[in-house]
Amino acid sequence: MIKGSLTALILLSLTHCLRADDGAVGVGAKPIAEAEVILDGSREMLDSKWTYWKGPRFSSVLPIKWKVVTDPVDGGTCIMTDDRAADGGKYGAADIVTKKAYGDFRLHVEFLVMNPRGNSGVYLQNRYEIQIQEGDRTPHGMGAVINETESPYQAFAGLGKWNAYDITFRAARFEKGVMVKKPLVSMYFNGQKVHTNVEIQKVWGGPNSGVDGGNDGGKGITDSPQGLKLQCEGHDVRYRNVWIKELDLGKPDTDF
Repeated sequence: MIKGSLTALILLSLTHCLRADDGAVGVGAKPIAEAEVILDGSREMLDSKWTYWKGPRFSSVLPIKWKVVTDPVDGGTCIMTDDRAADGGKYGAADIVTKKAYGDFRLHVEFLVMNPRGNSGVYLQNRYEIQIQEGDRTPHGMGAVINETESPYQAFAGLGKWNAYDITFRAARFEKGVMVKKPLVSMYFNGQKVHTNVEIQKVWGGPNSGVDGGNDGGKGITDSPQGLKLQCEGHDVRYRNVWIKELDLGKPDTDF
């Protein structure tokens, strides 16, 4: 029995893939039933499903300048957050957002940070950032619901290695234009559950960061679905295997 258990653990560590209630999580996880692949490392999918977010600091120009580059791990292709408009950490200058807007959803994102202090971010509804920043273990750091949770930095695989965020998100709820339920998020980071039903308080970073960031200090959330956004800050951060499934979460619960 001990030998069998040990074998199972070894196989689990080799695949980097665990199971949540509704599908696989971790690096290499395949899309669950009814999920849509929205970034596969190809130029065709990048251009067909994504565009620039034209926020107040936007300073690039279509077509998207992010590059299709070689995957340094397996030799395939992936997308690199490379746009000189964002040099110097100018978030909002060349961020990309899905053309489709989403309410509640289950999301899988794989990312790789090439260099120390590499910085990007995954924005749920182009509002709420799940941070990507190598070396930062603060509530503003890697894997944090930015400024609202501690960084689960222990789950980060390291530079030059693929990482995975698996996220279930429930959008804010409104009645007669007034928010009655704040947005909720749960997340696995490389197969480790790191956030469970975190109630998100606001949009951080001001108007250059995301939708509603300039409304009442980020607390003026509007009743509108928005796209998934990936942030460009002039760093070499790479993405692949991004898929999303739309949900309709009646209960305020995102655990999975």
